[in-house]
Amino acid sequence: MIIDCHGHYTTAPPALAGWRERQIAALEGSGATPARSDLRISDDELRGTVEENQLRLMDERGIDLTIFSPRASFMAHHVGGFETSAEWASICNELCYRVSTLYPERFAPAAMLPQSPGVDPATCIPELTRCVEEYGAVALNLNPDPSGGHWTAPPLTDRCWYPIYEKMTEYDVPAMVHVSTSVNPAFHTTGAHYLNADTTAFMQLVQGDLFRDFPTLRLIIPHGGGAVPYHWGRFRGLAMALGKPELEEHVLNNVFFDTCVYHQPGSDLLFDVIPARNILFASEMIGAVRSVDPRTGQHFDDTRRYAEAAKLSEEDWSAIREHNARSVYPRLDALLKGQGR
Repeated sequence: MIIDCHGHYTTAPPALAGWRERQIAALEGSGATPARSDLRISDDELRGTVEENQLRLMDERGIDLTIFSPRASFMAHHVGGFETSAEWASICNELCYRVSTLYPERFAPAAMLPQSPGVDPATCIPELTRCVEEYGAVALNLNPDPSGGHWTAPPLTDRCWYPIYEKMTEYDVPAMVHVSTSVNPAFHTTGAHYLNADTTAFMQLVQGDLFRDFPTLRLIIPHGGGAVPYHWGRFRGLAMALGKPELEEHVLNNVFFDTCVYHQPGSDLLFDVIPARNILFASEMIGAVRSVDPRTGQHFDDTRRYAEAAKLSEEDWSAIREHNARSVYPRLDALLKGQGR
């Protein structure tokens, strides 16, 4: 089977964005804060949004299951304070869970956290716990920059993050290290901020010794790892200068990369540089790049085509499309086995 480890609910019903606009307007002093009960989205509306979009493309591209989390750019942790993020995260997580119950063999839920700039990450633990225990979330999204492009948070190796890591290891769930909207005009959200964050997160992990304290912690760096594969020699050299072991020993037992790279040469580079055991298939379809590449006549985000055109052995392709995800996401593996898959 083919498991897409990187999916977001980018096509949620318009009512969700409308509720969020009212929440933000209230923070700015315009109108009352909307009640959660004001948001009414039926199961039929949910079906319509995914059947015409994600499910249609999954069927066309032969993708069996997608790990489904709230829209990354909508997380917007820089808006308001913890109470704002807590309500917003709860609503978005519930919608992804509802989609997974409507299509249990096609979607597995992953959770966003109610992060907020300057707020102790430990405040996210109740939502993390609720999503795993009540919704069956198989993973979470962890934003290393809740400030929205200003990078005011400590590095991921700082002990302030440890309560989240402790809970992740307790539940045996991984995190995708994924930022949200950039409000810094110097960094375009999807063209710069996302890729900068992927690269920055990896370097933070190289500089630190996080996995000495959390040897079973697993982190997925999306978008093919940003600049990491392209500059693998630089990172190896920097690790040596910092007195760290080789990257294979220092980080690759715990860090994984997805295949959200949208052209053949880039995908080939990823497969050539990063060991197959550290790569997970993903497309982030209906995401940052939704158009058709005029050079190929195919959608940029149809990443299966790049993988199948690469010089991968059947063993490596099997690991990338399915078995690595089962290993990195044990709760997903248990879910699939419970379904007889």
